[in-house]
Amino acid sequence: MFIDEVVITIKAGDGGDGAATFRREKSVQFGGPDGGDGGNGGNIVFVADNNINTLVDFKYKRIFKAENGQNGAKKRMYGKTGEDLLIRVPIGTQVREQETGKLLLDLNNKGEERVLIKGGRGGQGNVHFKNAIRKAPTMAGKGRDGSELEVKLELKLLADVALVGYPSVGKSSFINRVSSAKSKVASYHFTTLSPKLGVVRLEEGKSFLMADIPGLIEGAHEGVGLGDKFLRHIERCKMIYHIVDAAGLEGRTPIEDFKKINEELQKFSPKLAAKKQIVIANKMDLLWNTEQYEEFKKFIEGQGIEFYPVSVIMNDGLKEVTYRTWEILQSIEREPLEDEIDIDEVLKVIRGDKEDYVITQDEEGVYVVEGRIVEDVLNKYVITMDEDSIINFLHMMKNLGMEEALRDAGVEHGDTVRIADVEFDFVD
Repeated sequence: MFIDEVVITIKAGDGGDGAATFRREKSVQFGGPDGGDGGNGGNIVFVADNNINTLVDFKYKRIFKAENGQNGAKKRMYGKTGEDLLIRVPIGTQVREQETGKLLLDLNNKGEERVLIKGGRGGQGNVHFKNAIRKAPTMAGKGRDGSELEVKLELKLLADVALVGYPSVGKSSFINRVSSAKSKVASYHFTTLSPKLGVVRLEEGKSFLMADIPGLIEGAHEGVGLGDKFLRHIERCKMIYHIVDAAGLEGRTPIEDFKKINEELQKFSPKLAAKKQIVIANKMDLLWNTEQYEEFKKFIEGQGIEFYPVSVIMNDGLKEVTYRTWEILQSIEREPLEDEIDIDEVLKVIRGDKEDYVITQDEEGVYVVEGRIVEDVLNKYVITMDEDSIINFLHMMKNLGMEEALRDAGVEHGDTVRIADVEFDFVD
């Protein structure tokens, strides 16, 4: 089954929490802090695998999570770092943010490994919070959550040469004859239902990759026929073989065919239409209208396009075309389709901007404090429910402007305030 588009959810591993533990020594207050740091969460890594040619495996599994980092432990023992999750995809796969469609990764090279989302950072153990005033810290750093993202995987085949043309002009027969491909061939339209790749080997050190897509018809760029959904597979190609039925067996003229297919390419992507083309006039063994053929040849060559008459069925003219193609390919660089964007910018938009403090009053008259600063502190520190830890937490919040925010919200002396699960009376 050929699958070339899927949507999956990926999540980097969460960082482990730091430990708030103490040594047991007589001469040291509380035995002294000895909590180790938490391990970092695993990254999400995409790998371009040459042994995969479809995204079918992602049809059955849609959620991918990297391993979480382990918590720190006593005796300054660090938590284990979470294992990275390697997601293997075919070469030519693009990874896009699902909602905006922005390109995050473009995997073009065999074996290429790219980190898309880094795992959450592990929290620090309480040994890092010790100072001259706080000699026995009961708080530790909290591991950061790994980011989660919905992405769309799009496969765009990485061929050197693409075959385009109307149905039944002989594209499948051509790729079968000159390459290792095994496309189905029959006497009806739309025999090819999915893109096919074939390696054209001329001699030692001379080879190139060819792609055949379903035949195009008028309106393909708007979704007519089968070819439109596969046009993106040839956007990466270096050049195009435009195969035309020189004998006009379908009742159309070769010039008409050539013009209409190029119109579809132009409407789909001007960049694709501007690629180097070679016109291959196929079915010369069935040619009967020589006047029409000569007119077609003159028309093509008049536009500066190379023209090759061939008969795929008789194996005539194919060697000349393929050797000439190899020469042309040596001077054509593959162009990037578009620029990647910074994943951090995408994640920032997804998280959204929040107010520093959001203070509301519940049914019992308790003022509830939420907001970005509260979340940042709670996400950064492991707050144990002992008295020292709560006092340290409230001191941090005061230093970060919470007291002023409470006054602005109308909180008065003696009112009850709640932050997370901690309630206290406001004293002015």
